[in-house]
Amino acid sequence: MKARIGMVNFINTAPLYVIWQQKVTRPDWLITEAAPTTLNRMLCDNELDLGFVSSHEYAANPHLYRIMEDISISSSGPVGSVFLFSRVAPEQLAGKKVRLSTQSQTSVALVKIILEEFYRVRPIYHTGNNLEDDEMSGVLAIGDEALRLKTGGAYPFCLDLGETWQQHTGLPFVFAVWAVREDFLAQQAGCVSEIRQELLSCIRQGKEELRAVCTQVAPRIPMDVDSCYKYLCGIEYDLTPQKMQALTLFFDYLIKRGEAPAQALPIKVCK
Repeated sequence: MKARIGMVNFINTAPLYVIWQQKVTRPDWLITEAAPTTLNRMLCDNELDLGFVSSHEYAANPHLYRIMEDISISSSGPVGSVFLFSRVAPEQLAGKKVRLSTQSQTSVALVKIILEEFYRVRPIYHTGNNLEDDEMSGVLAIGDEALRLKTGGAYPFCLDLGETWQQHTGLPFVFAVWAVREDFLAQQAGCVSEIRQELLSCIRQGKEELRAVCTQVAPRIPMDVDSCYKYLCGIEYDLTPQKMQALTLFFDYLIKRGEAPAQALPIKVCK
């Protein structure tokens, strides 16, 4: 059965997606690779039926989606590829310019929560992808871009947003969820279930073959295989009850800040 599937094209999905590319031969399952913000727009506009999207996208349009109950891109501590790089300490960023990535709604919302709610500072935000603008005191970078920037050492302060969230809340953080459009689920529940089983199978195999996966994808950054292995060991793909609790807290912040409707809670899941 035809399904239009969105897949994040960063290496944080490699343990799943490399295996998917090797073993899933379904020409009726059409894959679109893109950054989270592109997949968010496509899913919202009914150009995709299901896929990895920013957690923020579900919160912004909860009437459109259900979340697969056991798949995410998340971390229980440092995520290793979502950073606020800064020329000054985070608590000194009040009134200073911070450039926000255009690639992830979740990370943009999270860095604002961290700076404004946890550090009690309010910078002047700009949006764009120029990571070496001397006018900026800080830049938010995610995914492969963040991995490259971290190795450059251009910024003296490097705040891992997953780690910072955990330090302040005691919870993991869920950066992306596997969302399914309600209308597609209503018509193709069997297809959704079949895709879910393939995803879970790929994740299991990817974990078992993680070293080989790293050997394949590390040159994309570029980074050495050991560093890639360490990084991907910190990326998690489950959605435990504790992570659902973390999502609920994140959505509660978004609702209170006027960035999501109250209907985002309680979270709707599909099995």
